Amino acid sequence: MAATKVAKKSMGMPEIRKKARKLGITPGKLKKADLIHTIQVTEGCTPCYGRSYGNCTNTDCCFMKDCLKLRL
Repeated sequence: MAATKVAKKSMGMPEIRKKARKLGITPGKLKKADLIHTIQVTEGCTPCYGRSYGNCTNTDCCFMKDCLKLRL
């Protein structure tokens, strides 16, 4: 299953939690990166959020804009 299209702006935690719930994930008190990794795995993707070091080739990721800023 492919991730949703790249967001034009960074997704905030309320939007990420809403996306998680739609996928049947209970967000609880997960940190942002952990929740996004769980979403990515649930969607059948590699849990790569924040780990691309600015070299991401997955242009269909809705977390890409935020991801490229991070170094986890």
